[in-house]
Amino acid sequence: MNGATAPGFEGVRTAFTRNFEEAGERGAGVVVYQDGREVVNLYAGTRDVDGDATPWGPGTAQILRSATKGVAAAALLLLHQRGELDLDAPVGAYWPEFKARGKEDTLVRDVLAHRAGVPALDRPLTPAEAADPERGAAAVAAQAPFWAPGTDHGYHAQTFSWLTGELVRRVTGRSLGTFVAEEIAGPARAEVWIGLPDAQAHRAGRVGPTEAPVVPGAPRAKPKRALVEAYTNPESLTRRAFDSITPAPDENDPAYRAAELPGSNGIGTAEGLARFYASLIGEVEGGHRLFTPETMRLARTEASSGPDRVLAVPSRFGLGYMLHGIASPLLTPHSFGHPGRGGALGFADPETGIAFGYVTNGMRQGVTADPRAQALVRAVREATLTAAAARS
Repeated sequence: MNGATAPGFEGVRTAFTRNFEEAGERGAGVVVYQDGREVVNLYAGTRDVDGDATPWGPGTAQILRSATKGVAAAALLLLHQRGELDLDAPVGAYWPEFKARGKEDTLVRDVLAHRAGVPALDRPLTPAEAADPERGAAAVAAQAPFWAPGTDHGYHAQTFSWLTGELVRRVTGRSLGTFVAEEIAGPARAEVWIGLPDAQAHRAGRVGPTEAPVVPGAPRAKPKRALVEAYTNPESLTRRAFDSITPAPDENDPAYRAAELPGSNGIGTAEGLARFYASLIGEVEGGHRLFTPETMRLARTEASSGPDRVLAVPSRFGLGYMLHGIASPLLTPHSFGHPGRGGALGFADPETGIAFGYVTNGMRQGVTADPRAQALVRAVREATLTAAAARS
């Protein structure tokens, strides 16, 4: 176990240690900022999930999967903040080819709120096709919606990449990965990348599937039949959404990591993810605040809620960010952020001043509420509640 915690956050170290001792963690990092100051920075295990002896270091990066969506959303919201992108304009105003097959009235805000109606593709893309931004954008533009855009919501697991990426390209002439590097990660001094540069490739550890240890005698919750059906039936919208890239790409392939898929293949350190979120809600030591209070309000104001057509459970979204709820428990009802399927989690909570980043090399089956991340969130919550009680 390496790193440090500020006084009052010792419980996070305890929870992090237990993840290794009891939850089968192999390599991970967690960083917490409060009011722009780092209060937790812990890392342990090996950089690679398959047992390579190289230890996890303070600069170890890992794939973020859907936690990348929070970074991608910031690009669109920053463009809106600067007056370059109207959230209430039709997507087709910036991307004329998108005005096809009943999508003419789809708004930019519908994309961010997972209300665009195109969470899946009739013909999935191969990993090579998915990595081609023009091919991905064309596939989404040609897709008929699965519901009238703006009338309902469902998680756009993979298509979020091409929707957000093409909007940024049409408005700025830059790829979303380039925009993030120049306008978000650079000013915030946050080590997150969408399209991992060759010069940073040596820092990214290998990821892979892991399973939580089975505790003898412990009760095991059985998922509901409808949930099992949604995730196992190849014809369900759930499976089709997650399988919009088929076969599943090799997340350890350097070519895949160098591609720009803003919905799924960002790479970052725990410190970078936490620092990014800290920069959304306030000033950060040595960095730059990204969101104005009004933009922060847009990010965390509920835009979608209720049964999710893809996740098959109730979900809540602001503009580009998951909100605290059943699908993705965060710190408080004021939090906004995004998990990555199987592990990673980043979020900010403006009421407590907390920004949180957790990355791991051991991917689990869960989509939004990984038990290891949740154990750390509970420890952070306890620390903030104890500090608030002491002040009162």
